[in-house]
Amino acid sequence: MTDLPRTQLAPTTPPPADLPLTDLTRVRRGAHHQRTDRAALYDVIDSALYATLAIVRNGRPVALPVGIGRDGDDLLVHGSTGSDFFRRIAAGAPVSLTITHLMGLKYARSLFDSSMRYRCAVVHAVASVVPPAEKEAALLTLSEHLMPGRSADVRPMTVKEIAATMVLRIPLAEASVKDNAGSLVEVDDDGEDRSVWAGMLPLRTKVGEPVTSPQTAAGTPVPASVRLAAERLAATGAI
Repeated sequence: MTDLPRTQLAPTTPPPADLPLTDLTRVRRGAHHQRTDRAALYDVIDSALYATLAIVRNGRPVALPVGIGRDGDDLLVHGSTGSDFFRRIAAGAPVSLTITHLMGLKYARSLFDSSMRYRCAVVHAVASVVPPAEKEAALLTLSEHLMPGRSADVRPMTVKEIAATMVLRIPLAEASVKDNAGSLVEVDDDGEDRSVWAGMLPLRTKVGEPVTSPQTAAGTPVPASVRLAAERLAATGAI
């Protein structure tokens, strides 16, 4: 999913073109698959609809799926103002956010050498709460990424709805990207029996036909925004 419309919430200083390597972001296993260009990070994020957001709560790790949307060099996520999980993040709990696109299974001539074909990004940050004056624009940015054009089909958000929603801004300053999607099917298994089949099983997301709610008036057509979302997801083949 590329070139999604976004509402820029505030002027920002352009980030460095390369992602910094830190103790948290340096890939140690399969390091040759690490990408340090920021464009690769943006591509992984913009091709995804959700991520796994994790914190340590009361001494134990907790991870939840969240919808995402990128605003420049920040990632936006939203949840209820009553959520203990989000309140802890708003109070300064460090977060780790992961996005993975699984693209295939690699079948080697041994189980040890078999693996997956994927692209992934991991972000480490301390989030900040989007202030009330910017919250509606942030929610529209999220909406345009998840359901492009939908805001024009439905009523505006109410003051009560906006007040009940917390939007967090996660800076993309410390992140790592690992991409082995371009690697060949063959792996380092020299000496193995070549009569055993080796190869790759590609995996792709299938987008189904829209299902109309039973409460929707009979004959109501599926809006263009839903068709657009389906076309974009079908084109990327990844969620």
